[in-house]
Amino acid sequence: MIHPSLKGKTAVITGGSGILCREFAYTFARQGMKVAVLGRTMSKLQEVAEKVNRLGGTGLAVAADVTDAESVRSAKEIINKEFGAVDILINGAGGNHPRGTTSKEIYEQGDMQDPDTISFFDLKPENFSYVFDLNIVGTVIPTQVFLPDMIGREGVSVINIASMSSYKPITRVSAYSAAKAAIMNFTQWLAVHFAQAGVRVNAIAPGWFETVQNQELLHNPDGSLSSRAKKVIAHTPYGRFGLPEELCGTLLFLADAEMSGFVTGATIPVDGGFSAYGGV
Repeated sequence: MIHPSLKGKTAVITGGSGILCREFAYTFARQGMKVAVLGRTMSKLQEVAEKVNRLGGTGLAVAADVTDAESVRSAKEIINKEFGAVDILINGAGGNHPRGTTSKEIYEQGDMQDPDTISFFDLKPENFSYVFDLNIVGTVIPTQVFLPDMIGREGVSVINIASMSSYKPITRVSAYSAAKAAIMNFTQWLAVHFAQAGVRVNAIAPGWFETVQNQELLHNPDGSLSSRAKKVIAHTPYGRFGLPEELCGTLLFLADAEMSGFVTGATIPVDGGFSAYGGV
């Protein structure tokens, strides 16, 4: 579907080389948009930018660390020089890390003494902070840097990437769950704070999608589904994982002010019914 109001607009996507966010970039490219993808690995970003160009958009790869304000400000200078003011910001950088993950879903007696078990008590503050900063601080800083371009202009918006754990915590990933809950809350706060400035702020909450980061959680070494993956699918009424492109209709809806001009402060689940299912 073509969205005429998006053609020629400039979008910035943090975490732009990730499996989900690169699909966002390609979706915007098909709308004839200018798309700047930010991340840490330039070679991966360039790959995405080149495909954006092939799909009809104008791509730009910019290396940046979303947890470093100076790095993001430097990226903005490059983007403004090449594309002008930013219209849409997608805060897609984030994710989990083994340093913020427990070995078991439920604590059992003896876990504290077992050297092969990572219990809640083994999660070091700096490791918990690493995951939290990657997600929430990595959303706050780009928003502070890019949002000034949007104030007082029409058709502008910020779209954050939340999670199913924004609603209810997911076992084992305590740091990630806390951070994603913060993302949804921060989305609501921003939406209220900038409503009179004309900036809409919303979020997408993906359900279970296979990414590079969750491969070890969802698959056994032989490639078969792990017990955790089977549990996820059993609690997803659609009975499968989502496909990256299945997020893009919601992305376009939120990005296009002609379709969602009165929508702000919303977090929209795209989860195959996971959040609606009570387990019985």
